[in-house]
Amino acid sequence: MAKLLAVCTGKAEHIAGYNPLTGINKQPVMGLIAIGPQGIEDDAILDRQHHGGSDQAIYVYFQGDYDWWTQEDVESTPGLFGENLVIEGPISADTAIGDRYQIGDCLLEVTYHRTPCMTFAAKMNDKFWVRRFHRANRPGAYCRVLSPGTIEAGMDITVMPYAGERVTVSELMAFDTVKDIPLDFLRRAVTTPIREKTRFKYETRLADLF
Repeated sequence: MAKLLAVCTGKAEHIAGYNPLTGINKQPVMGLIAIGPQGIEDDAILDRQHHGGSDQAIYVYFQGDYDWWTQEDVESTPGLFGENLVIEGPISADTAIGDRYQIGDCLLEVTYHRTPCMTFAAKMNDKFWVRRFHRANRPGAYCRVLSPGTIEAGMDITVMPYAGERVTVSELMAFDTVKDIPLDFLRRAVTTPIREKTRFKYETRLADLF
């Protein structure tokens, strides 16, 4: 069984040397935290074009991936990558779209991977961070909230693997910079409960071929 190691939230603030306000500076919070359809109510989400919404309500990062980063001289602490939840058990390479996490009465479903951006690079104080994060291919997972609930660090998590076509978040991330994604991958991906923005993009591409 997996375990919830940390719940993290952030407030709107500036990063040194970076002008836009951001909520990426997440810190662990103690006690019971309510998870609603749009995520954690008190968690700041500033760039609504790329973050938040029902299909990206919660960002999960995996302790196993953090352990790998530690070997790469990145001193990991909960919230470092701007995640809401740190989970021990799964890792990105084994996490597929449609996998579900039952945490108490809260049920989450994996919808997509995290794509690094300049805000993330500023947070890490590394101008090469976007490329470095891509190469590591350990993106963590965005989730939608299927059942709202209340969670707390230390709770057990039941992982329910998706029973259909398994498209991992690491597979998806590998196509971030690919212009012509293979058609067989597009067909596989649209059979999963992938985020609607990407489903529309993939289905449009497939429809244009016929």
